[in-house]
Amino acid sequence: MPALRFLGHSACEVRDGDTRILIDPFLTGNPQAPLGASDLEAPTAILVTHAHNDHMGDALHLAKRTGAQVVAIYEVATWFQMQNAQAHGMSIGGAYSFPWGWVKLTQAWHGSTYQDGDQLITLGMPAGVLLRLGDRLLYHAGDTGLFGDMALIGRHGIDLALLPIGDNFTMGPDDALEAVKLLNPKQVVPIHYNTFPPIQQDPHAWARRVEAETAARCTVMEPGETLEY
Repeated sequence: MPALRFLGHSACEVRDGDTRILIDPFLTGNPQAPLGASDLEAPTAILVTHAHNDHMGDALHLAKRTGAQVVAIYEVATWFQMQNAQAHGMSIGGAYSFPWGWVKLTQAWHGSTYQDGDQLITLGMPAGVLLRLGDRLLYHAGDTGLFGDMALIGRHGIDLALLPIGDNFTMGPDDALEAVKLLNPKQVVPIHYNTFPPIQQDPHAWARRVEAETAARCTVMEPGETLEY
């Protein structure tokens, strides 16, 4: 059975046997991170939802140190290749079966720019990620606002959804609750909150609303905690 380890903000590690998939590994500079990038075991692959620095994070360092392949939207993947890292580019709506699992990129309403010193580089479109390991499906929404086609994403049969609740830059608690109703996942975990002042929220209050108004089980995870799904 796969297990999710929450690493703070939107970063997480998904394990299934010997497979270790990192998603948005923002550790350096992340006040919530329970460990540093050098403390992580070598990942099988690294999934990046979009180019913002709090999501690309340590992906380049980890990819070059370990040889792990980065999977991301085509323009982000191409940037990694230009930095001499292994990468596989995809586009919204596209799916691909890797030796370790199945990935499909979904739409996300957000931006996708990388700040490199005093340069702001636009790198393709933001995305959400469907990740199937074994017979379990995880949906990492990335940074996004609410959109009605989440109902179509939910038809895949989501075992665990990771949804931003911080507001200001992404969905807030009200819209994230609507997202749960559209996606109809078995379990949900809130992400992208309380890292910085503009995204302060009460995740436990949100979890109570989710369990009162939907059929999903909601778990608020502390950084470093693990949840099987």
